[in-house]
Amino acid sequence: MVRPFRQQIDESILDRAATLFAQRGFAKTSVQDIADAVGLSKAGLLHHFPSKDALHDAVRAQAAALGQRVLDQVDDLPPGPARDRRAIEVLVDVAVAHPGLVALLLTPVLRGGTDAGAPELDAASAAALQAFGVDPEAAASERTVRVVGALAALAVLTLAAHHSDQTTAWRPHVVATCFDALGHRGPGTSSSRPHQVEA
Repeated sequence: MVRPFRQQIDESILDRAATLFAQRGFAKTSVQDIADAVGLSKAGLLHHFPSKDALHDAVRAQAAALGQRVLDQVDDLPPGPARDRRAIEVLVDVAVAHPGLVALLLTPVLRGGTDAGAPELDAASAAALQAFGVDPEAAASERTVRVVGALAALAVLTLAAHHSDQTTAWRPHVVATCFDALGHRGPGTSSSRPHQVEA
């Protein structure tokens, strides 16, 4: 079993590595780049992870594990507003705690395929969709588009909140925004429908 302090260090390393993989790509990120980002020597980093490939595998495995954790926390609820709200809250908390993984998961969308096809990243994305009751293999529907929009908003807003050091202050607003994106009426909103432009 990993000691809690060691686990925190490893999670910090994984998140910084994920950030660099998202920004530069795996091939252009060196072990020294990651060591510098986490404040370790190259040898110190290799003490935690024996190679860049091992580090990359650990990042992808962590993404898959976090996706499964989200599913586990909503599985007891039937599809509907309560499940959607819980899924959003759990995902916001995961995103705030792991901004590098969020950036890495967004990379295929933002860069048109970088790191796409990694089974663990695909599994994490599929788990996020399944948390909202969306089958990743099903044909696109309004619900699918709303869920993808809510997930994109969640990712971008949590990264912006993290960058601004405002994660606690922004959390309720991020949750409300994503809940609205799903078409639910949230506190303080007059309608669950988008505003109509009159002709």
